[in-house]
Amino acid sequence: MNMQQAIKMTAAETALVDAYTAQIGDLPGDGSVLSVRDTLVHELKTAGLPTRRVESWHYTDLRTLLRAVPAADPSAFADRVDALVTGATVLSVRNGHADVKGNAPEGVTIRSYTDSLLDGSAAAGLAVLGSDDAIGRINGGLVRGGLELSIADGTELEDPLEIQLVQSLGQAHTRFPVSFGANTKATVIERHLSTNSAESLISSVSDIVVGEGADITWIVLQQQGAADTHLGQIRFDLAKDAKLHLFLINAGGKLVRQEIHGKTSGEGADFKLRGINLLGGESHTDVTFTLGHNVPHTTSTEIIRNVVFDRAKGVFQGKILVAKDAQKTDAKMACNTLLLSDDADLSAKPELEIFADDVQCGHGATVADIDHTQLFYLMARGIPENKARGMLVNAFVAEIVEELDDEPLVEALESVISTWLEKHA
Repeated sequence: MNMQQAIKMTAAETALVDAYTAQIGDLPGDGSVLSVRDTLVHELKTAGLPTRRVESWHYTDLRTLLRAVPAADPSAFADRVDALVTGATVLSVRNGHADVKGNAPEGVTIRSYTDSLLDGSAAAGLAVLGSDDAIGRINGGLVRGGLELSIADGTELEDPLEIQLVQSLGQAHTRFPVSFGANTKATVIERHLSTNSAESLISSVSDIVVGEGADITWIVLQQQGAADTHLGQIRFDLAKDAKLHLFLINAGGKLVRQEIHGKTSGEGADFKLRGINLLGGESHTDVTFTLGHNVPHTTSTEIIRNVVFDRAKGVFQGKILVAKDAQKTDAKMACNTLLLSDDADLSAKPELEIFADDVQCGHGATVADIDHTQLFYLMARGIPENKARGMLVNAFVAEIVEELDDEPLVEALESVISTWLEKHA
């Protein structure tokens, strides 16, 4: 659609534009930031939210699915919650407002993203990834806060950093530029959760730069409320011999779009994505992933496990792009799904675009019900059917979490999964 061609806005589009207009004098930012915001909101107003006609949004017609947007309430308050793992350093962001007080671990520098908006240094980072980047457009136009993290060269963090995003109602738009120096080692938990049943709209963008030889584990745990809309985006860039292991768990939200967009910029870079999507009720969850292998001798593996109950709908779109010069690329992608209801639905679209000729690449997708032979085996040993089903579903996803080399973290995530399954199975 021509950006200059005005459209009749939906209620949700109108609410987003009105939220910007109402806050324009209060949103943080210097003149350069304000100019970017104006452009992004103008594009939203003229082009609208993406529909299924936009290829990357084909299975998630945001213009239809996002029917309403709760009003922004800058005064909304959310209580603190306990850390997911004992001993973790918690960086608290409540209703979009970051708390930078407290002692940071040695080697970690923390700055309020609001300050970067105010002095204009954040302006360049607000750029969208392309014409179909609705999340970047919404977030860049309305972002109020977040955190900037810089981890110094050679830093090894013994305990996890937990970026804790707690929402009670209204809207929250946050951003997290994070830079890991050379030869750093760290685990970061990006945790999204709701404290009540009030409707919320959340957008969040994490921009991760992993330096040479760094070894980073990043966990996204999304536990928004049953009425919430969650629009998340991870952007990453891997330097030479850098490792990024990204674990994604979706266990909440009514309308969820989680995007992951990355590139390998240095030889020897390794990326692993492990995803668990727990879908129930009438929720709609879309995980869209793109990875550019841009240089030789890089590797990646992606394994997604989906469990779909009731009338829930799930989407996995994964695209690996191998550049002409990216010889010796080794990339594999798999999406495995348990459909546990006749009304459940899962759309999987794994893709490869390969322009190099000396590579090892592959992808696959499976959709199935519980293995009835295994179910019969358990029931024959006196285990009730419901419990036996729960055991099999839990085993289907547990092996993903068990790849983490951190027993307390594994136990905490397994508890989240078990609690969700007990509620929905």
